[in-house]
Amino acid sequence: MKQDELGTEDLIRQRLRSLRVSRGLSLDALGARCHLTPSTISRIETGHRRLAFDQLVPLARALGTSIDALVEPAGDDDVVIRPEPQHAAGLTTWLLSPERALPGITVAKMRIGTDRPREPAERRVHPGREWFLVLSGTVRLELGDRVLLVRAGEAASFSTMVPHAVLAHEGTVEVLSIFDVDGERTHLHEG
Repeated sequence: MKQDELGTEDLIRQRLRSLRVSRGLSLDALGARCHLTPSTISRIETGHRRLAFDQLVPLARALGTSIDALVEPAGDDDVVIRPEPQHAAGLTTWLLSPERALPGITVAKMRIGTDRPREPAERRVHPGREWFLVLSGTVRLELGDRVLLVRAGEAASFSTMVPHAVLAHEGTVEVLSIFDVDGERTHLHEG
């Protein structure tokens, strides 16, 4: 039976047993850690005893997890990301990191066209670091006084305290970017 076909209690029971087995703990060893009898743990895992919060807390602690992890839904909404494209002149962006991602980190796929308008003052400076992987095309990375061509399959990482611009070179380019908070604010929330 798939996890999404299980009821919440059955899912919690399955998670408890899976965690116990994956950690190599017998019923006796887990019981000693959480001060429950091995038969109580067995009945909880098999559904012959109802789940009680006062038992889940010590079980979760003994298994090195949290109550939240034991009871979280099994749906795919927290796993599969279905980004909606955001369009601006010459730039399309898909946010790939969920709102509950690592704090301060944003992952985005960006398609940069050669038709993207460019202002002379486009080179940005802000605290932090940026990283990108070129998925297709060639990026023209203007970094201080240097101009670097970064091709498909290559990545770049740099301090954003250096004036920088990421541009398409001789055709549309697609990149996978990781921004910190300052990079997201500067590059994804322009104007």
